[in-house]
Amino acid sequence: MTIRLLGTDVVTIGLGGAGGIAVLPLTESGIDVVGLEAGRWMSPSDFAPDELRNNYRGWPQSVQKANQEVPVHRANEQSPEFVRDSLHPMMNAVGGTTLHYYARSYRLHPWDFSVVSETARRYGGDRIPGGSTVEDWPLTYADLEPFYDRLEYELGVGGFAGNINGTIDARGNIFEGPRTRDYPMPPLRSTKFTEMMSDAARRLGYNPFPSPAAINSQAHNNRPACQYHGFCNRGGCHLEAKNSTAVTTIPKAEATGNLKIVTEAHVTKIHVDAEGRASGVEYLRDGETYIQPAEVVLLAGYTYENTRLLLLSSSDAYPSGLSNNHGQVGRHYMTHAQRGGVLGLFPHRLNRWYGLPAQGSGIDEWADDNFDHKDYDFIGGAHFWVSQDSRPILAARMNTFGRAPRWGSQWKEFIMENADRWVGAHLQKTTLPYEDNYLDLHPTITDPLGFPVCRITAEYKDNEKKLARFTQEKMEQWFREAGAIDTFRMPLGPMGPSTHAYGGTRMGNDPDTNVVNRWGFSHEVPNLGILGASVMGTSGARNPTLTVQALAWRTAQHLVENWRNIAI
Repeated sequence: MTIRLLGTDVVTIGLGGAGGIAVLPLTESGIDVVGLEAGRWMSPSDFAPDELRNNYRGWPQSVQKANQEVPVHRANEQSPEFVRDSLHPMMNAVGGTTLHYYARSYRLHPWDFSVVSETARRYGGDRIPGGSTVEDWPLTYADLEPFYDRLEYELGVGGFAGNINGTIDARGNIFEGPRTRDYPMPPLRSTKFTEMMSDAARRLGYNPFPSPAAINSQAHNNRPACQYHGFCNRGGCHLEAKNSTAVTTIPKAEATGNLKIVTEAHVTKIHVDAEGRASGVEYLRDGETYIQPAEVVLLAGYTYENTRLLLLSSSDAYPSGLSNNHGQVGRHYMTHAQRGGVLGLFPHRLNRWYGLPAQGSGIDEWADDNFDHKDYDFIGGAHFWVSQDSRPILAARMNTFGRAPRWGSQWKEFIMENADRWVGAHLQKTTLPYEDNYLDLHPTITDPLGFPVCRITAEYKDNEKKLARFTQEKMEQWFREAGAIDTFRMPLGPMGPSTHAYGGTRMGNDPDTNVVNRWGFSHEVPNLGILGASVMGTSGARNPTLTVQALAWRTAQHLVENWRNIAI
């Protein structure tokens, strides 16, 4: 028996990093919202500092649904499928992955919004790699800057501003786009290791800076400062010093009285009416099927689930999936080439135990288009980052740099001597979308309910491979300058499920090449909004979360200001 509920103004599918943002401007304007979340509320007792449980077992009590829906990956249509991962990179809970993410809260660079036009202007149009479907965004950095600013203060982000209205401050990122004001908090504290790396960067002529982080470096909004206990790497914060949406925007939205949260709600379909407009959401909870009617539907899952749910929501009006009559759902997919970093081995201990992934030193000299590409055969770049972040299991899984076998007594001796003498650099590189990188539904593999899981067909292309080699060389120079006695280049690896996945429901002005318009609403279904990295047209060289959240706030504000045009 299907239970049809009373209607609401807006139903949001997902209350994570995107949906958990959008509910605040909606409810503060008086709009009634039902938030459907596949996970549950979590409490400080769920956030035990346990490396085995958090990093290798993936919070099994909270991510069960996600782990039953892990995407399948193949490099291309002719290649075999890779072994399916056992853990999904994301999780289900109120607050979503903002509970256990690194909390590095970057803005995109202005160049990221206009890759095609800026590349053509500086180097000629033929520098766009063949087969890439990249387009300029339908908005600019300046359009998004007010929303970045609002979120940095609403959530609580600490850092040094590098560019306030054109005034450059070398304590921050001198390459960032102009901002209207400083961060509400200073950055996380430095350490002897991060200062060592920053000093080496300066000797090379670089401008190092601390990462902006949505973690309290001091008491903020009635929550305490970070205590640096060292399990922010895929771990929640029992002090609530990590500024997830579960402790920031969602409670404020609840306090308006206009938000109703339904936890452990497994959404299976978005319904449409006779005119092809979204009419509500079907979900399972406690063995019952419910339909939640709504004037507006906001789809706020992760990239894989946004795409999957649209493709599963077929109807007479949309036989190939909701909002897919132009065949664009699942297209323009990309992930950050997060693999392909560099390891450095030092002759002395680094004392990196129990820090944070967001606590470190970074440079942007080789990011985006911050350097002249005329003599290189690729476009884009990478943000270089080293962090004060190590734990026992991670340290013991170290590479031996060819100096010892990977097993036996010699291996044990090497690990005991060198576990605190190595560090891995995170090179977060530009990735472009390509015609033959896409998402669809797997033809045979299903979740426990019988629905197809998402299938990834994607591989890194020449532009990304050349960029990876270039940035590894530059990172090795930084390590050597800091005193490293050996380095090791990690392979780029496959383009499988990622915490930094983009595309599938891209934003753009042309409905023939995009799913949503510049405000995040479907070209085909005018009362369907889509939130998340799935709408992003480029990856940039930075973490996506703050951009995802700024876009979500912008979409919600547009809905508030245009309610009668969108909802009726």
